[in-house]
Amino acid sequence: MKTLTFLTLIASGRQRGARYCTLLLALFCVWTPVRAADVQAKAKQFDRYFRQLMKEKEIPGGAYVIVDGDQVVAMDTYGVRVRGKKGKVDSHTVFRLASVSKTFAGSMAAVLAHEEKFDWRDRVVNYVPDLRFKTPSLSRELKVEHLLSHSSGLTPNAYDNYLEDDKPLSKILPKFANIDPRCKPGKCYGYQNVLFSLIEDVILKATGVSYERQLKERFFTPLKMGDASLGWESFMASDNRAAPHVQTGRGWRAVKVEREYYFAAPAAGVNASISDMAQWLKAQMGYYPKVLSPEVIQDITTERVSTQRHMRHRIWRDHLSHAGYGLGWRLYTMGDDRIIYHGGWVAGFRAAVAYSEKQKVGIAILMNAESRVIADLTANFVIDITGNGKLATAMANK
Repeated sequence: MKTLTFLTLIASGRQRGARYCTLLLALFCVWTPVRAADVQAKAKQFDRYFRQLMKEKEIPGGAYVIVDGDQVVAMDTYGVRVRGKKGKVDSHTVFRLASVSKTFAGSMAAVLAHEEKFDWRDRVVNYVPDLRFKTPSLSRELKVEHLLSHSSGLTPNAYDNYLEDDKPLSKILPKFANIDPRCKPGKCYGYQNVLFSLIEDVILKATGVSYERQLKERFFTPLKMGDASLGWESFMASDNRAAPHVQTGRGWRAVKVEREYYFAAPAAGVNASISDMAQWLKAQMGYYPKVLSPEVIQDITTERVSTQRHMRHRIWRDHLSHAGYGLGWRLYTMGDDRIIYHGGWVAGFRAAVAYSEKQKVGIAILMNAESRVIADLTANFVIDITGNGKLATAMANK
């Protein structure tokens, strides 16, 4: 199979279909449409499972896209933007990406680092001089790469409660002077939102260009992500946006769009449609090398810190042999493949994006409700794609 894959790549440049084959290689090209048909079959199976769970959990609205190489195999939507109203979710409906925003920040920072605008080993205090820990020397040990890999050494989610109280980062930053990391930077994992978002200051000081402008000019425009934006104001300005919903005793209820985590824009501030996420998946899998070079992709998917406790998650635990974090991406080893993954959850929204590094098949899911079903859908699909048959089993058990 490896030989067939290699010959097909030579013949077609990873494009689908036998029409790209030379006569010499025609016998080998039957592999390509067969594999594509297999992914399409899995996509149809996923669609049934997606709709089944969305209906069962009475989730107001959502969307998904499945990408195989540089091709969209399936893209579909479900439900309404606001429960009780007629406006349906479509392929351009904008959702909050929550922590999936971190994949944008990690990628943007890597692009700039590879352009030598700054170095991963630079001290964060060179860009954010007001950052202080209780032990001053520890502040000087914090490097830029520690921000994006959650390896600052701090207790997880430090001062997120202040974000949830709508406090801007400028009001939160002084509080770090009251604590110390539990381990030296780079030595242990602790998920952060406030510290992660300091990459915005690094980018502005290193380039003189705002993070928002960098995203638009370097990612959104060249990738034709026409619905994507950054921040609360941009989200509210969209006429085709999903409303957030929370679970109550009477079912899902639409609530107002909170500003809270928008203050931590690199960590949770990106808005996008499912059409945008199709483009983002293709770029992450290497099909827009002028936007994300192979070297940048390799950098952001190189493990910086182990996250072994994630192997205990009920959905993943029977399948993972290792778990780590790169730069804005979770890295899950599964057999001889890796799943590059991130999820997001904030104030009435859920989002997930994942792809198989070996198979070059990916999925993104967006929902306007705080439902854990998104983790089930994402994990079962990627586990199935890697050959474990999890999706078929999950459907059979429903």
